[in-house]
Amino acid sequence: MNKSYQDIKVIGFDADDTLWVNETYFREAEEKVGLLLSHYETPNKIDQELFKIEIKNLATYGYGVKGFILSMIELAVDISNGTVSNKVIAQILEIGKDMINKPIELLEGVEDVLKTLSKDYKLIVATKGDLLDQERKLEKSGLLKYFHHIEVLSEKHEENYKQVLKRLDIEPEAFLMIGNSLKSDVLPLVNLGCKAVHVPFHTTWQHERVSKKEANGANYDTVSDLTEVLNLFS
Repeated sequence: MNKSYQDIKVIGFDADDTLWVNETYFREAEEKVGLLLSHYETPNKIDQELFKIEIKNLATYGYGVKGFILSMIELAVDISNGTVSNKVIAQILEIGKDMINKPIELLEGVEDVLKTLSKDYKLIVATKGDLLDQERKLEKSGLLKYFHHIEVLSEKHEENYKQVLKRLDIEPEAFLMIGNSLKSDVLPLVNLGCKAVHVPFHTTWQHERVSKKEANGANYDTVSDLTEVLNLFS
Protein backbone atom coordinates (compact mmCIF):
# COMPACT_ATOMS: atom_id res chain seq x y z
CA MET A 1 0.00 0.00 0.00
CA ASN A 2 1.07 3.57 -0.69
CA LYS A 3 2.31 4.79 2.71
CA SER A 4 0.42 8.05 2.40
CA TYR A 5 -2.85 6.09 2.47
CA GLN A 6 -2.11 3.84 5.41
CA ASP A 7 -4.22 5.90 7.84
CA ILE A 8 -7.30 6.05 5.63
CA LYS A 9 -10.46 4.61 7.17
CA VAL A 10 -13.22 6.36 5.20
CA ILE A 11 -13.32 7.02 1.45
CA GLY A 12 -15.65 9.59 -0.07
CA PHE A 13 -16.77 9.54 -3.68
CA ASP A 14 -18.22 12.31 -5.77
CA ALA A 15 -21.15 11.07 -7.84
CA ASP A 16 -21.64 12.94 -11.15
CA ASP A 17 -18.84 12.23 -13.64
CA THR A 18 -16.99 10.17 -11.03
CA LEU A 19 -19.39 7.25 -10.67
CA TRP A 20 -21.58 7.90 -13.71
CA VAL A 21 -21.91 10.11 -16.79
CA ASN A 22 -23.52 13.49 -16.14
CA GLU A 23 -21.89 16.56 -17.68
CA THR A 24 -22.18 15.10 -21.18
CA TYR A 25 -25.97 15.35 -20.95
CA PHE A 26 -25.78 19.02 -19.95
CA ARG A 27 -23.61 19.81 -22.95
CA GLU A 28 -26.01 17.94 -25.26
CA ALA A 29 -28.94 19.89 -23.81
CA GLU A 30 -27.11 23.17 -24.36
CA GLU A 31 -26.58 22.28 -28.02
CA LYS A 32 -30.28 21.49 -28.46
CA VAL A 33 -31.37 24.75 -26.87
CA GLY A 34 -28.76 26.60 -28.90
CA LEU A 35 -30.42 25.27 -32.07
CA LEU A 36 -33.86 26.30 -30.80
CA LEU A 37 -32.60 29.84 -30.21
CA SER A 38 -30.21 30.07 -33.15
CA HIS A 39 -32.23 32.72 -34.97
CA TYR A 40 -31.79 35.08 -32.01
CA GLU A 41 -28.02 34.80 -31.41
CA THR A 42 -24.84 32.93 -32.34
CA PRO A 43 -24.02 29.65 -30.52
CA ASN A 44 -21.05 31.26 -28.78
CA LYS A 45 -23.14 34.17 -27.50
CA ILE A 46 -25.88 31.80 -26.33
CA ASP A 47 -23.32 29.72 -24.39
CA GLN A 48 -21.86 32.85 -22.77
CA GLU A 49 -25.23 34.22 -21.74
CA LEU A 50 -26.42 30.87 -20.39
CA PHE A 51 -23.32 30.54 -18.22
CA LYS A 52 -23.86 34.04 -16.79
CA ILE A 53 -27.48 33.23 -15.96
CA GLU A 54 -26.57 29.87 -14.40
CA ILE A 55 -23.97 31.45 -12.12
CA LYS A 56 -26.36 34.24 -11.15
CA ASN A 57 -29.05 31.69 -10.30
CA LEU A 58 -26.91 29.29 -8.25
CA ALA A 59 -27.78 31.04 -5.00
CA THR A 60 -31.49 30.68 -5.82
CA TYR A 61 -31.77 27.30 -7.54
CA GLY A 62 -28.57 25.51 -6.54
CA TYR A 63 -27.05 22.85 -8.80
CA GLY A 64 -28.82 20.24 -10.87
CA VAL A 65 -31.11 19.74 -13.85
CA LYS A 66 -34.08 21.73 -12.52
CA GLY A 67 -32.07 24.90 -11.95
CA PHE A 68 -30.39 24.36 -15.31
CA ILE A 69 -33.72 24.20 -17.14
CA LEU A 70 -35.07 27.28 -15.36
CA SER A 71 -31.91 29.12 -16.39
CA MET A 72 -32.36 28.02 -20.00
CA ILE A 73 -35.96 29.29 -19.99
CA GLU A 74 -34.75 32.60 -18.57
CA LEU A 75 -32.13 32.70 -21.32
CA ALA A 76 -34.79 32.13 -23.98
CA VAL A 77 -36.93 34.96 -22.61
CA ASP A 78 -33.98 37.35 -22.31
CA ILE A 79 -32.31 36.63 -25.61
CA SER A 80 -35.62 36.93 -27.51
CA ASN A 81 -36.65 40.12 -25.69
CA GLY A 82 -39.71 38.31 -24.42
CA THR A 83 -40.90 37.12 -27.83
CA VAL A 84 -39.98 33.44 -27.48
CA SER A 85 -42.96 31.21 -28.31
CA ASN A 86 -44.77 28.86 -25.94
CA LYS A 87 -43.76 26.05 -28.27
CA VAL A 88 -40.04 26.72 -27.72
CA ILE A 89 -40.53 26.96 -23.94
CA ALA A 90 -42.33 23.61 -24.05
CA GLN A 91 -39.46 22.11 -26.04
CA ILE A 92 -36.94 23.35 -23.46
CA LEU A 93 -39.03 21.75 -20.71
CA GLU A 94 -39.04 18.47 -22.64
CA ILE A 95 -35.25 18.62 -22.94
CA GLY A 96 -35.11 18.95 -19.16
CA LYS A 97 -37.46 16.03 -18.57
CA ASP A 98 -35.38 13.93 -20.94
CA MET A 99 -32.25 14.76 -18.90
CA ILE A 100 -33.96 13.73 -15.67
CA ASN A 101 -35.11 10.44 -17.19
CA LYS A 102 -31.75 9.49 -18.68
CA PRO A 103 -30.62 5.98 -17.72
CA ILE A 104 -27.64 5.84 -15.37
CA GLU A 105 -24.47 5.08 -17.33
CA LEU A 106 -21.82 3.91 -14.87
CA LEU A 107 -18.24 4.77 -15.73
CA GLU A 108 -15.91 1.89 -16.48
CA GLY A 109 -14.91 -0.24 -13.50
CA VAL A 110 -16.95 1.69 -10.93
CA GLU A 111 -18.72 -1.25 -9.34
CA ASP A 112 -15.54 -3.35 -9.16
CA VAL A 113 -13.73 -0.51 -7.39
CA LEU A 114 -16.55 0.00 -4.87
CA LYS A 115 -16.91 -3.73 -4.25
CA THR A 116 -13.19 -4.06 -3.56
CA LEU A 117 -12.77 -1.00 -1.35
CA SER A 118 -15.96 -1.58 0.64
CA LYS A 119 -14.40 -4.74 2.10
CA ASP A 120 -11.83 -2.74 4.07
CA TYR A 121 -13.10 0.84 4.21
CA LYS A 122 -16.28 2.73 4.97
CA LEU A 123 -17.47 4.37 1.77
CA ILE A 124 -19.60 7.50 1.55
CA VAL A 125 -20.99 9.63 -1.27
CA ALA A 126 -20.35 13.36 -1.02
CA THR A 127 -22.03 15.09 -3.94
CA LYS A 128 -23.82 18.33 -4.69
CA GLY A 129 -26.96 19.03 -6.65
CA ASP A 130 -30.69 18.63 -6.34
CA LEU A 131 -31.50 16.24 -3.46
CA LEU A 132 -34.35 14.44 -5.22
CA ASP A 133 -32.39 14.06 -8.44
CA GLN A 134 -29.26 12.75 -6.73
CA GLU A 135 -31.27 10.29 -4.63
CA ARG A 136 -33.00 9.07 -7.78
CA LYS A 137 -29.71 8.56 -9.60
CA LEU A 138 -28.18 6.70 -6.68
CA GLU A 139 -31.21 4.43 -6.45
CA LYS A 140 -31.15 3.70 -10.19
CA SER A 141 -27.38 3.16 -10.20
CA GLY A 142 -27.55 0.00 -8.09
CA LEU A 143 -24.58 1.25 -6.03
CA LEU A 144 -26.33 2.19 -2.77
CA LYS A 145 -25.39 -1.12 -1.14
CA TYR A 146 -21.71 -0.11 -1.09
CA PHE A 147 -22.16 3.13 0.85
CA HIS A 148 -22.52 3.75 4.58
CA HIS A 149 -23.69 7.33 4.15
CA ILE A 150 -24.97 9.69 1.44
CA GLU A 151 -24.33 13.43 1.72
CA VAL A 152 -25.90 15.84 -0.79
CA LEU A 153 -24.33 19.26 -0.29
CA SER A 154 -25.47 22.66 -1.51
CA GLU A 155 -21.80 23.54 -2.05
CA LYS A 156 -18.45 21.81 -1.73
CA HIS A 157 -16.38 24.34 0.13
CA GLU A 158 -14.00 23.66 3.00
CA GLU A 159 -16.64 24.58 5.58
CA ASN A 160 -19.16 22.16 4.07
CA TYR A 161 -16.67 19.29 4.22
CA LYS A 162 -15.59 20.27 7.71
CA GLN A 163 -19.18 19.96 8.90
CA VAL A 164 -19.55 16.56 7.26
CA LEU A 165 -16.37 15.23 8.86
CA LYS A 166 -17.46 16.52 12.26
CA ARG A 167 -20.96 15.11 11.95
CA LEU A 168 -19.65 11.68 10.93
CA ASP A 169 -16.81 11.79 13.49
CA ILE A 170 -14.08 11.39 10.87
CA GLU A 171 -10.58 12.72 11.48
CA PRO A 172 -9.17 14.56 8.44
CA GLU A 173 -6.11 12.31 8.21
CA ALA A 174 -8.42 9.27 8.04
CA PHE A 175 -10.43 10.57 5.09
CA LEU A 176 -9.81 10.26 1.36
CA MET A 177 -11.98 12.00 -1.24
CA ILE A 178 -12.15 10.85 -4.85
CA GLY A 179 -13.68 12.96 -7.60
CA ASN A 180 -13.42 14.53 -11.03
CA SER A 181 -13.37 18.20 -9.95
CA LEU A 182 -10.23 19.82 -8.59
CA LYS A 183 -12.31 22.76 -7.40
CA SER A 184 -14.98 20.76 -5.56
CA ASP A 185 -13.53 17.31 -4.79
CA VAL A 186 -9.81 17.84 -4.30
CA LEU A 187 -8.50 21.25 -3.24
CA PRO A 188 -10.95 21.85 -0.33
CA LEU A 189 -10.05 18.46 1.16
CA VAL A 190 -6.31 18.96 0.76
CA ASN A 191 -6.66 22.28 2.58
CA LEU A 192 -8.36 20.46 5.46
CA GLY A 193 -5.55 17.92 5.81
CA CYS A 194 -7.37 15.08 4.06
CA LYS A 195 -6.15 13.00 1.15
CA ALA A 196 -7.64 13.43 -2.31
CA VAL A 197 -7.48 11.71 -5.68
CA HIS A 198 -8.39 13.48 -8.90
CA VAL A 199 -10.04 11.38 -11.62
CA PRO A 200 -10.44 13.74 -14.61
CA PHE A 201 -13.55 13.49 -16.76
CA HIS A 202 -13.34 14.43 -20.44
CA THR A 203 -15.87 17.25 -20.02
CA THR A 204 -15.76 19.81 -17.21
CA TRP A 205 -18.28 22.58 -16.61
CA GLN A 206 -16.64 26.00 -16.82
CA HIS A 207 -17.61 26.79 -13.23
CA GLU A 208 -15.59 23.79 -11.98
CA ARG A 209 -12.33 24.62 -13.74
CA VAL A 210 -9.29 25.88 -11.85
CA SER A 211 -6.09 27.44 -13.09
CA LYS A 212 -2.67 25.83 -12.78
CA LYS A 213 -1.82 28.57 -10.31
CA GLU A 214 -4.75 27.63 -8.05
CA ALA A 215 -3.75 23.96 -8.05
CA ASN A 216 -0.02 24.59 -7.78
CA GLY A 217 1.57 23.00 -4.72
CA ALA A 218 -1.51 21.04 -3.65
CA ASN A 219 -0.70 17.51 -2.55
CA TYR A 220 -3.01 15.07 -4.31
CA ASP A 221 -2.80 12.12 -6.69
CA THR A 222 -4.22 11.93 -10.20
CA VAL A 223 -5.33 8.75 -11.96
CA SER A 224 -6.57 8.35 -15.50
CA ASP A 225 -9.62 6.30 -14.50
CA LEU A 226 -11.24 5.08 -11.30
CA THR A 227 -9.83 1.55 -11.52
CA GLU A 228 -6.32 2.96 -11.01
CA VAL A 229 -7.34 4.01 -7.50
CA LEU A 230 -6.98 0.37 -6.44
CA ASN A 231 -3.26 0.56 -7.18
CA LEU A 232 -2.91 3.09 -4.37
CA PHE A 233 -4.12 0.46 -1.91
CA SER A 234 -2.25 -2.56 -3.26
